[in-house]
Amino acid sequence: MDALPGIVIAGASGRMGRMLIGTVLASDKARLAAAIQRPGHDWIGRDIGECLGGAPVGVKVTDDPLEAFAKARAVIDFTTPAATVEFAALAAQARLVHVIGTTGLEPEHLAKIDAAARHAVIVRAGNMSLGVNLLVTLTRKVAAALDADWDIEVIEAHHNKKVDAPSGTALMLGQAAAEGRGVDLDTMRDSGRDGITGARRPGAIGFSAIRGGDIVGEHDVLFAGAGERIVLRHIATNRAIFARGALKAALWGQDKGPGAYDMMDVLGL
Repeated sequence: MDALPGIVIAGASGRMGRMLIGTVLASDKARLAAAIQRPGHDWIGRDIGECLGGAPVGVKVTDDPLEAFAKARAVIDFTTPAATVEFAALAAQARLVHVIGTTGLEPEHLAKIDAAARHAVIVRAGNMSLGVNLLVTLTRKVAAALDADWDIEVIEAHHNKKVDAPSGTALMLGQAAAEGRGVDLDTMRDSGRDGITGARRPGAIGFSAIRGGDIVGEHDVLFAGAGERIVLRHIATNRAIFARGALKAALWGQDKGPGAYDMMDVLGL
């Protein structure tokens, strides 16, 4: 096997899949071992380089994750909750590093992913960028410094093809605010307002979602007090930041023991 760690990209034809493949192919620290696509997709059996409109790279798209994982040391997965749970079990069997950027995961999905982490390295984050993870740290610190007289609202904007809301990043930020304030997010969460909702509940952590155009990702954490406001903001203009972060996580996990990690661990924050 090549000395460079082999990386599998799941969901090869998706927005992030394409970006991840390009990032791995351009890296001098990793090699593309396999590209996975769902059964029946017209890319199956074709060279991934040609599928992406370029020259052949010697890697054919497969719908068999077991075959793909046998060639690799890590899998990067920005797919769907059901697919991610399946990949987690298979990656644990193969002892691969599993980097998960999938959003919309429910408690039942997370329980299965946590079970897989007993046997393999799993790095899961709602956002893989350095800037966002710094924003999470700042949100926690600001929330700890301000009392419940300051309303907290997490405002996120994404492209019109995104299927879940709030975004995984927004939930990361809301969780950081809850931790800073010493409260349970599920108890204090306020989202999906419509109609006559009444006054805002004291201490609530609100979420607002915007969907439109080709917005890559914008996140504001608003702390609103009487007569003043603090706004922490991160704007992503290129998905490459997420792909670079995911590859960094896959390489970071190579010498780690089994367990559940996040980008804070990868970045040492």
